[in-house]
Amino acid sequence: MEGVLSVDVNIATNKANIVYQPSKVRISEIKQAIVKAGYTPLNLEKQNRISKSEDEQKKMWRDLYLAIAFTVPLLFIAMGPMINLPTIPWFDPMVHPKVFSVVQVFLTVPVLYIGRQFYTKGFKALVKRVPNMDSLIAVGTSAAILYSFFGLFMIFGGDQHYAHQLYFETAATIITLIKLGKTLELRSKGRTTAAIEKLIDLQPKTALVLHGASEIELPVEEVSVGDLVLIKPGTSIPVDGVVINGQSSVDESMLTGESLPVEKNIGSKVVAASMNKNGSMKVEVTATNEQTVLSKIIHLVEDAQGKKAPIARLADIISGYFVPTVIALALVAFVAWMFIQDDFTFALKIFISILVIACPCALGLATPTAIMVGTGRSAEYGVLIKSGEALEQAHQVKTVVLDKTGTITEGKMKVTAIIPYGVSEEELLHYAACGEYGSEHPLAVAILEKSKERHIDIYEPASFKALPGLGLEAEIDGSKIIIGNLKLIDSLNLNVPTDWENFADEGKTPVFVVKNNILIGFIAIGDTIKSTSYEAIKTLKGMGIEVVMITGDHEKTAKAIGREVGINHILSEVMPEDKSNEVKRLQEDSIVAMVGDGINDAPALVQAHVGIAIGSGTDVAIEAADIVLIKNNLMDVVTAIKLSRMTIRNIKQNLFWAFFYNVIGIPVAAGILTLFDGPLLNPMYAAAAMSLSSVSVVSNALRLKRMKI
Repeated sequence: MEGVLSVDVNIATNKANIVYQPSKVRISEIKQAIVKAGYTPLNLEKQNRISKSEDEQKKMWRDLYLAIAFTVPLLFIAMGPMINLPTIPWFDPMVHPKVFSVVQVFLTVPVLYIGRQFYTKGFKALVKRVPNMDSLIAVGTSAAILYSFFGLFMIFGGDQHYAHQLYFETAATIITLIKLGKTLELRSKGRTTAAIEKLIDLQPKTALVLHGASEIELPVEEVSVGDLVLIKPGTSIPVDGVVINGQSSVDESMLTGESLPVEKNIGSKVVAASMNKNGSMKVEVTATNEQTVLSKIIHLVEDAQGKKAPIARLADIISGYFVPTVIALALVAFVAWMFIQDDFTFALKIFISILVIACPCALGLATPTAIMVGTGRSAEYGVLIKSGEALEQAHQVKTVVLDKTGTITEGKMKVTAIIPYGVSEEELLHYAACGEYGSEHPLAVAILEKSKERHIDIYEPASFKALPGLGLEAEIDGSKIIIGNLKLIDSLNLNVPTDWENFADEGKTPVFVVKNNILIGFIAIGDTIKSTSYEAIKTLKGMGIEVVMITGDHEKTAKAIGREVGINHILSEVMPEDKSNEVKRLQEDSIVAMVGDGINDAPALVQAHVGIAIGSGTDVAIEAADIVLIKNNLMDVVTAIKLSRMTIRNIKQNLFWAFFYNVIGIPVAAGILTLFDGPLLNPMYAAAAMSLSSVSVVSNALRLKRMKI
């Protein structure tokens, strides 16, 4: 339609993602086009999705049981005489051909009604010249039914030989078998969304809201940002918020996969659906309902499952040509066998068999089911893949660019060594911490945190003077204390031992402390490397992936970090605005993934073939990325790439078997075996094989749920 820019239809989720221009086409016109194509457009609330799926499954099973109830006696009556089953005299085709044929009609019509959507959708698609899998079933079974009604007319005209040329049971059995396949397929498809359903089930339904001294239990939908919520021990946290009173340990494993509880104090953030363990907390609400971290994760996974990978679009294009080709092939085979055999019944069987066995159901399901299971499985590992395209691109990645701060390292300065000269470590730390009292500089914060950890007394100095770009001067305990960098110490003409250089070579910053013009030691401060970085980088290299580190730090510090984690290719002193240019340069020779966490990483994340954001990073980075790692664990980059490789391998297996099945099935249905005195494929067996192919493709996709990363 004019104004429709793109359409992604995912038959595994029954969803369409449509991008359109409101100035050129209205949503009502789009809905009208969907109705004309034989489908029903529904605006479903996500909360109703599961119950709708359950209702749909119940209806499918009910219809299937009804179809079986009519088809089994129909088969018994129609096929009994041919395979020497005991026959009821009233239904003997040679004695009572009229009764024999009319009873078959009465048993067939209900089955045709149960499978009516094949005809309504199939013929509509045929008229609009976009034939689909329903069109093949509709044309094939209609040919059998029309010929059978012609036989019925001839029987009532006195020619009872036509009693052996009725195909009512073929049409009914084909519809019943396809219904069986579709029902099993729907049940399997339901299991592909299990990851999302687990996440939805985690969402608490009510919250204890504080109004003055009273506690009111309200549905989560009615809780507003700014409300105060009481979280009791052993209860699930219903909203995202900040602790303003109390302390506890919280199990966040549902979100991060981390099994150890996280300690929460005043100022700590809590997230909806995590489990409060042992203490009570008052929490100020920062996000509710659709805005919580959990809701955003659910949206991300659902959106990923609704978006197609390029490999899926290839299957769509093939299907578009495949169906009309099969119809043409069936007609050619029908005419050819009429010419060869001069047997209408024989040619009709071949015509129906080709149409039924060639239904591209398996082809249509091959990709979306694997993507659904793959993205759902990755969500269980704390890896959120935003689209099928990202999932497909990730398996081709040959270069991974890692931002240093916050990705390879913790992104937080810590004291890594205390080197005293003639005093104790505690005394050195005491003077340094008192001098830095109240400062928010990252180096000062690291010293203050270490002092608190060692339970060292800290208080405001008697006097204080900042020395910009150098350090500070203060009076502490009656002594003149100078704290600063090497430049400051050199200006005092003090003799400085060279052991600080070893720490500088490791990328650490030495902070020197002078008491009454005597150097009493230095404190080495650095950004600590994450415990998982070395293992993750080693594993990536073992997978044949080149690892590059990018940082704004000077070369010496960058090389020190690189040596520690095993990275040889280092891009240092890169300005934030130049990161995307560096990624672009690497893209000339390789498929590149960029991993980062900060606002300054966002352009590079967008530039890369695959942008991967560390979950603890900024909202901007998470928004820009294709993949989000919730757990802030670099090993999950490995997990994301491995999951992508497994999923794409599964898709290729599915597509191979879907194509292989048709390559083998169509010639057999066309009667090629009869040229070598082999059997002719019965249309009912063709229907069973077609249904089995769809179920096998979905079952293969479900294997991803059991595979270990």
